[in-house]
Amino acid sequence: MASPKPRTLRIFVVDDDDADTLMIEEALAAAAVPPETQRAHDGREALDLLRAESEGQQKDLPDLILLDLNMPRMGGLQLLEELKSDSQLQAIPVVVLTTSDAHPDILASYRHHASAFVTKPLDLDSFETAVQKINSFFADTAELP
Repeated sequence: MASPKPRTLRIFVVDDDDADTLMIEEALAAAAVPPETQRAHDGREALDLLRAESEGQQKDLPDLILLDLNMPRMGGLQLLEELKSDSQLQAIPVVVLTTSDAHPDILASYRHHASAFVTKPLDLDSFETAVQKINSFFADTAELP
C-alpha cells in the first residue's frame, strides 16, 4: 500500500513589486516540489485575505508568508505586528524578504517575531538561490498532514 502523497506547501507572497514577485514565483517553481503561491500587493490586502481564510477553514491558511517591508497602505512591519497579535494567524511562519538591510528593520522584524530576515539579492541567480533555500528549509521542516 502506497503512503499518501504529502500535500503541497502553500506560500503567501506579500510584495508590491511585480518584478520581485515574478522572480520569487519563478524561483519557487524551480523547486523539486513547487509550492502553491498566493499573492497580495500590500499589507492591508494580505490581512484581509488571511482573515477571510481564517474565518473559513484553517486548512486554507498558508504554510509560510514571504513578506516585503516597504509597501503602500500597510507596510510589512505593521502587517507582521497584526499577524502575530491575531490568535488565528500568529502561528504562520513569516520570512521577511526585502531590499532593506537596515539594522533597525532587522531588529524590528525579529522583535515582531519574524522567523527569518533575508535581504533580497540584486542579481537573479542569487535571488533564486535565496528563495529556493527558504522554500527547501520550510518544506523539509514543516509538519504537513
